[in-house]
Amino acid sequence: MCRPSHFTVSYSINPWMKPEDPTDTARALSQWAELRRAFERLSFTIEEIEPGEDLPDMVFAANGGLVVDGTAYTAKFTHPERAPEAGLYAEWFARAGYDVVEAVETNEGEGDILLIGDTLFAGTGFRTDTASHREMAELFGREVVSLRLVRPDFYHLDTALAVLDDRPGHEHIAYLPSAFDDASRAELERRFPDAILVDEHDASVFGLNAVSDGLHVITAARATAFQHQLREAGYEPIGVDLTELLLAGGGAKCCTLVLRTRPTTPEEAR
Repeated sequence: MCRPSHFTVSYSINPWMKPEDPTDTARALSQWAELRRAFERLSFTIEEIEPGEDLPDMVFAANGGLVVDGTAYTAKFTHPERAPEAGLYAEWFARAGYDVVEAVETNEGEGDILLIGDTLFAGTGFRTDTASHREMAELFGREVVSLRLVRPDFYHLDTALAVLDDRPGHEHIAYLPSAFDDASRAELERRFPDAILVDEHDASVFGLNAVSDGLHVITAARATAFQHQLREAGYEPIGVDLTELLLAGGGAKCCTLVLRTRPTTPEEAR
């Protein structure tokens, strides 16, 4: 996670960002702190990266890279306003002991790349180039499924699709069908026939920008219909108010980068 100490909206790189509208850094900090406390109550281990003074979007840690099996694949941002973040996250990964692989192709980390079971699902259309999907497949040796986003207001995959259970054999998701092109929507229907389909209102308040441990789902407080759907499916939703960060097009998942360590082998355990 990255504390929003310098959060503001001073430029526009997505439809949510309106520099002419006022933002409240103190309110963003308070809301972010409540998200952090929600993670603490669930006994998540939390690491923080120091925020860059001139990088107001660095709070959205999900975009800083992708960490799978102890390897950190760095971000390469589309917009120059966020480009310096990539190096800061890469330096943090290296200090933390991850194997760092510098991305050649444009990608925005877990904003567009979600691990579900053993498969990487990768968004494209606005921020992440499909060439990075091939790069990731070679790096991680995993299947990568490309999904094309078609709505500018859902510009990252993690704004339109939530991973509810990522365990192999138990994969479960929720998504907004209208955010995807026909081929991608058909692929999601084929792979996840029991997915939760979220309505336009709850998607528009970033209900799908959620973090789940397989039981508890931290989502937008205003996504009340989605919370009802989650309860019916056996999950325990936790609503958090992140409306100030939504002014920059972010929510709970945007603020969260999952650090997946390399599985311990029997030899290492000994």
